[in-house]
Formats: sequence, C-alpha cells, structure tokens
Amino acid sequence: MIKISNYQEFEAYLGQELGVSQWHCITQQQINKFADATLDHQWIHTDEQKAASESPFKTTIAHGYLTLSLIPYLWKQIAEIHNLKMEINYGIDNFKFGQAVTVDSEVRLKTKLKAIVNLRGITKVTIEAILEIKDQLKPAYVGEVLFLYHFMN
Repeated sequence: MIKISNYQEFEAYLGQELGVSQWHCITQQQINKFADATLDHQWIHTDEQKAASESPFKTTIAHGYLTLSLIPYLWKQIAEIHNLKMEINYGIDNFKFGQAVTVDSEVRLKTKLKAIVNLRGITKVTIEAILEIKDQLKPAYVGEVLFLYHFMN
C-alpha cells in the first residue's frame, strides 16, 4: 500500500503503477442490493433461473455501475491518503466495459497515476483504473477516475 500526505509525494508516482487491491467476490446478495438501491431489476442481474436458461452468460451478472461503484472501496486498499481536509470524486473518463462480471466472480482494481495537476492548492489526480476478473484475460473495464484532494498544507 502506498502512503501519500501531500502533492509532492503523489507527484513522485506519475506514470507508475500505484498498486492492486485485494480480490473482492461479487455475490448475488450484493447484486440484489444494488438493484434495490438503483431500481434496476433487469432479469439478467436478479433472476437466477431465467439467467441460467436465457442469458448468454448462463448466470446472473453484476451491473456495470455496481462494478464502477467499487472503485472507492478498492482504491482505499491501494492508497492511504493522509493530511486531508477533503477528498472529492471528481469524474470518470473514457470507460469501456470489456467483459461482464458473472455472479461469484472475484474482481480487483489495478491502478496507475496518469496525471497530476495542482489547481491553486487542490491536487487533481487522474488514475487509470482496470478492473481485473480472476482467471480471465479480459478486464471488466478500463478507464480513468479523477479525484480532488484538498491537503492540509
């Protein structure tokens, strides 16, 4: 795990891989709770019997946005950012979903620092995010997440 307390420490990682999270298993319970929270109950996510017989995946799959929503959780396993007043999820860019995440698959986040900018004392970072699926060659997605870090000094 990397530890960062200011802009200069972050900048030292420019162009480098920052790390990889632990594996996280996507369960049917998590998919169902996400469906409830987002009101997206499409059968391919929640109907296990229909998915087994009619889906090309032969099982349910996680919502793409569920996998995106894991970024903050998985990112915190890669980087400890200290000395903060505030942290803001600023944006996502250029995301492409490459492969569905089937129920009970394990995923992990692989990251690289693509860009860093000092915006009048606020650190804006662009992190390349790749969600790998255990035992699969193709990732679930590749894209960039942007965070704003307001360091204390």
